[in-house]
Amino acid sequence: MASTPGILTDWPWTPLGSFKYVVLAPWVIHSTYLHMFGNEGTDLFYILVFPFLLWRMLHNQVWISLSRYQTARGKAIVDKGLEFEQVDRERDWDDQIIFNGILFYLGRCILPRAKTNLPIWRGDGLVMMMLLHAGPVEYLYYWLHRALHHHFLYTRYHSHHHSSIVTEPITSVTHPFAEHITYFMLFAIPIISTLWIGTASITSYFVYITYIDFMNNLGHCNFEFIPNWIFSLIPPLKYLIYTPSYHSLHHTQFRTNYSLFMPIYDYMYGTMDKSGETLHESSLRKGESPDVVHLTHLPSAISIYQLPLAFASLASNPHTSTWYLWLLWPVTLWSMMLTRIFGGSFVIERQRFDKHRLQTWVIPKYSLQYSLSWKNEAINRAIEDAILEAEQKGAKVISLGLLNQGEGLNSYGGIYVQRNPRLKIKVVDGSSLAVAVILNSIPKGTTQVLLTGNLTKVVYALAFSLCQRDMQVVTLQKAEYLKLTKSLNTTEGKVIHDRSYAQKVWLVGDELSKQEQVSAPKGTIFVPFSQFPPQQFRRDCFYHHTPAMKIPKSLENVYSCENWLPRRVMSAWRIAGIMHALEGWNEHECGYTMSNIDKVWKATLRHGFQPLISKD
Repeated sequence: MASTPGILTDWPWTPLGSFKYVVLAPWVIHSTYLHMFGNEGTDLFYILVFPFLLWRMLHNQVWISLSRYQTARGKAIVDKGLEFEQVDRERDWDDQIIFNGILFYLGRCILPRAKTNLPIWRGDGLVMMMLLHAGPVEYLYYWLHRALHHHFLYTRYHSHHHSSIVTEPITSVTHPFAEHITYFMLFAIPIISTLWIGTASITSYFVYITYIDFMNNLGHCNFEFIPNWIFSLIPPLKYLIYTPSYHSLHHTQFRTNYSLFMPIYDYMYGTMDKSGETLHESSLRKGESPDVVHLTHLPSAISIYQLPLAFASLASNPHTSTWYLWLLWPVTLWSMMLTRIFGGSFVIERQRFDKHRLQTWVIPKYSLQYSLSWKNEAINRAIEDAILEAEQKGAKVISLGLLNQGEGLNSYGGIYVQRNPRLKIKVVDGSSLAVAVILNSIPKGTTQVLLTGNLTKVVYALAFSLCQRDMQVVTLQKAEYLKLTKSLNTTEGKVIHDRSYAQKVWLVGDELSKQEQVSAPKGTIFVPFSQFPPQQFRRDCFYHHTPAMKIPKSLENVYSCENWLPRRVMSAWRIAGIMHALEGWNEHECGYTMSNIDKVWKATLRHGFQPLISKD
């Protein structure tokens, strides 16, 4: 939102929210009806408008994914943090596509020459359109842009766009409604002119709009990829095409580089930023090396759309079941096939904290595959390759996150250290911090807790710590009771077997059943100890998040949610890796080794991480 919003700031369909696409329905239905049952022949342009709008959305999404991938690798031109506020502000980037679609439909129905069937291709029309863009459109846009930087218009309209110092491709179309009206009037000059003189074609229209989208995305993608040699080979090219670094200076300096796509008018009128060439050269760098790598996998097939590289609006909120993603099953299947073919880990985001560079990598495996024993070797090989790659890139610590799937798969990560005894990078499974978070989530005054679920490394450490704090551990299953008493070797009465379901604090795994939850008394507090949350069936009980903590404000570039956790909250397993690097601890925490729980907890608090739940 602009600092002092002017008239026509909001889009007319803003009150419709996610149902805004219904404004296109009348024309889509009408064009489809005419195509199928009309008697006057097929109006190809009319029926192709809607598929073209879908193409524009796909084109923009490809740019979003590519930009976030390259900046996650450390190739950002403006190396500052992206935050949730910007993601929320730019989430309606498709409004301008809807707007353009309505205008195309209206133009076809109102303009006399548009009612005649346009030819598919006319070369002279395409040339004319490009000349009209290079002439009047670029010139008029330059002066319009300078006018938008006048205090009156800037505070009411254009400051909304410039709220984003760190640009993304969709920043290019994040403007108030009134601005988009003026932009379309400019871009309509070639469209209406070629229609009027009779040289318009379907191809020229669609190519021109795609060109505008491409150049807009290029200028705001925040990574440089246009090589220096191309301007040395063709010197005049620097007047005809801008670069990502060229336009990034406009967002950091504000009073330079006003041109649309062709910098010639900045050269002519003395508004070109003189540091452009230097910035361009410095931006063509290789990706940075991480200090800490967090390794994770995809919880489900459709969770690929909730990665930071995919749909920004989904990634910026906790994961929920979204029905319409199942409609994308052909794309989902195609992505699963690609990950199966290539199989290597890839970076999805990066942060910076206390001079440490943090990256998150994804192993393209799904939770379902972890339950298949015959997949174990392939999964372990993929994880081991990622660990060795992280070490080769200079990382000091790697945390296993969701990949720490227990004793059966990889001995809590210990198998990788055993296979690579000279490993310099420290492998951290985060068990100690997970236990500390759970212990500090139990309300003060609690004397008895019910513990149920698969007995993992975290569970054994949790039961041992509870017994040391004079809390009684109750199990529902006899087998669990016998294993715990044998392992802990505690005095009689510390661990008991009881099926009364009377306890008000339950420590649970993700396999907690509906029947068990129904048996719990009203007001029971369910505290998960697993990395996946249990399904919730009770409205009269309290469910904690999986072990996690609030992150300090100084942890930069956090613009996505970690799976089902709230904003600016990280899992204990992920934080543990960061703490290992910050404190310079020189030992692995994996296999059956665990760091001192109290030491890890105090260090985490000292660095600004905060508990989600108060014990009081």
